[in-house]
Amino acid sequence: MPFTSYHLGPGLMVGLLFLNFIDFPTFLIASVIVDIEPFIVLFFNLDYPLHGFFHSFLGGTIVALLLTVVMSRIRKCFSPLMSFFKLKQDVSFKRILVASLSGIYIHILLDSPIYTDIQPFFPLNSNPFYQNTSFPGLLQIIICMWCFMGALIFYMIRLIQYKVINQEKIQEKKVVVDK
Repeated sequence: MPFTSYHLGPGLMVGLLFLNFIDFPTFLIASVIVDIEPFIVLFFNLDYPLHGFFHSFLGGTIVALLLTVVMSRIRKCFSPLMSFFKLKQDVSFKRILVASLSGIYIHILLDSPIYTDIQPFFPLNSNPFYQNTSFPGLLQIIICMWCFMGALIFYMIRLIQYKVINQEKIQEKKVVVDK
C-alpha cells in the first residue's frame, strides 16, 4: 500500500467481524507490522527491495510467529484498552496465532497486486498477483477505505448492542432489588 495506515481499514473490519475468533490487537498489529521493512529500507537508504523477504508468505510467517510469541507475553497489557473500547476478549495462544498469521497474510495479499518487487512465494522469483494498471493500487485503496467505513459501522452497532445489554442487566437487577 502507498501508506501503511490504509491497512488498518481491513484490519479493523476483519478484526471486528471475527472478534470471537481472533485476537483483535494482535490482528491490528499484524496488519501493519511487515511495513517496518520498507520503512527501514527507506530510512537507512539500503540497497534492498522496498518490499523484500518479509513481504513474502515465508518471511511473513516468520514475523507472525515472532509476533505471536511477543503478543502472548504482553497481550494482557492491552486488556484495559480493550475494555475501554468495549471490545473485551478472552485471550488465548490460538487466537493470537491465527490473528498474527491472517493479519500478515492479508497485508501481503493487499500489497502483491501493486508492487513489482514483492515475491509472495519466495524463493520463487515471481509475483502472480501483480496487476499492471494505469492507477496502481487504486482498487486496494478503495477497498481499504470502504473497509474502514464498514468497521466504523460495525463498531457503532457493537456499542449500541453493548449499551442495550447493559441497560437490560440494570433493569433485571432493579427488578430483583424491588422484590
